[in-house]
Amino acid sequence: MQQILEQMLRSYEPQTSTDKKNAIKEIIQEIVLCGLSRAGFFKHAAFYGGTALRIFYGLDRFSEDLDFSLMAPESFDLGDYLPALEKEIRSYGLNFKAEEREKTVDSAVQSAFLKGNTKEHILLFYADDRLARSIAPNELIKVKFEIDTNPPPFASFEHRYRLLPSPYEICLYDQPSLFAGKAHAVLCRAWKNRIKGRDLYDYVFYLSMNTPVNLQHLEARLRQSEFLVTEAPLDIEQLKGLLHARFATIDYDQAKQDVLPFIKDPSKLTVWSKDFFDQITERLTAV
Repeated sequence: MQQILEQMLRSYEPQTSTDKKNAIKEIIQEIVLCGLSRAGFFKHAAFYGGTALRIFYGLDRFSEDLDFSLMAPESFDLGDYLPALEKEIRSYGLNFKAEEREKTVDSAVQSAFLKGNTKEHILLFYADDRLARSIAPNELIKVKFEIDTNPPPFASFEHRYRLLPSPYEICLYDQPSLFAGKAHAVLCRAWKNRIKGRDLYDYVFYLSMNTPVNLQHLEARLRQSEFLVTEAPLDIEQLKGLLHARFATIDYDQAKQDVLPFIKDPSKLTVWSKDFFDQITERLTAV
């Protein structure tokens, strides 16, 4: 295995087979970001979502996908970047194939996957014959990434740098704009007809960081989703009311079950309840 991959792997202390697979996925995610940066992707797009929060702000949970948004509407084809991305991945000795996902519904979101054989890469990263023998020959490591080509307005952006796998620059949503996206997900995202617990976990993280929400960007997101239909501008007290109403509908046991596979400290979920989320929401501020 290349020295760079060994250096990246040293930052992990995987205890289980899931930990080892997730570490590989996170390293692949960083190589994807570096490859996209080299290909000029971030001249048009910005990084956001849970993985952006983990890499750049220290969110302590695993996040599966890479989410991007154009900074402004334009003609864009994610497929144009896949050959360069695949070349970047293979330059590290990794055998992953990039495939664009065919749309089944009309959507402004374009998606793609990187796929590689799990057993092959467990042996490459860990030389763990015992774990490799327990993995089905056709099991795949998949890293999904997608881009919203019809971005809601009023997001703010910043430029950040990473040193590994090679120094690169990235454009991403600033923290208040990231928080707006997460508040939108808490209010609007249905996952098998129930709340996605990972959204609640991230919501708590933003509040623990005293992050204000970009209210204008959140309002644009809510209007684009047709969740907000009144003409009056959204204010912070109205937002708190919408969140309180949402928290009254949640099955918190189901929400906890969703997030448990992605965190290392389940005790952080012990206090989850309507009263908990109602109280911490009173700390919400806006910019």
